[in-house]
Amino acid sequence: MCTIIETLFYCKRNSENIFVNYQIYLANVFNSPFKMNLHIINGPNLNLLGIRQPELYGSRTFESYFLQLQNQFKNHSIYYFQSNVEGILIDKLHEIGFNSDGIIINAGGYTHTSVAIGDALASITAPVIEVHISNIYAREPFRHQSYLSRHCKAVIAGAGLSGYSFALQLLTQQNDFSK
Repeated sequence: MCTIIETLFYCKRNSENIFVNYQIYLANVFNSPFKMNLHIINGPNLNLLGIRQPELYGSRTFESYFLQLQNQFKNHSIYYFQSNVEGILIDKLHEIGFNSDGIIINAGGYTHTSVAIGDALASITAPVIEVHISNIYAREPFRHQSYLSRHCKAVIAGAGLSGYSFALQLLTQQNDFSK
């Protein structure tokens, strides 16, 4: 079953790329950007934000900050997932990586060690932005290496929790941010 707008649109259009054209048509009709499905994936120890090393990571939990992000970007659907297990993070990337409009990943310590997460990012089609709360380049030398960055559209490091908001702004405001 389709709405009146869908019926009118399908009657007027005769294109092989009808779904993309339909999105553009609706955006023009309502003069607003298309609602996006965006995902935030956090890796090991990020479940301890607000408790673990507050002098480095701050005293706010990610769950409380996530509510703020949902309110700030209320025209979009934002989903959050966290795991301390490398394989579970890879499974989640495989699950959402072909249907998401954008992924923000903070793989924590796996950033510097996981070829497998890097390979998972290379395999998916969703645009990905790598985020780090602290400035990894001002920390220990082993943290300067990322196995993820080459598969990401951007890297944001050292902006605190605001880095997630900056990444969401990039994903929602840039039309050419596809992978």
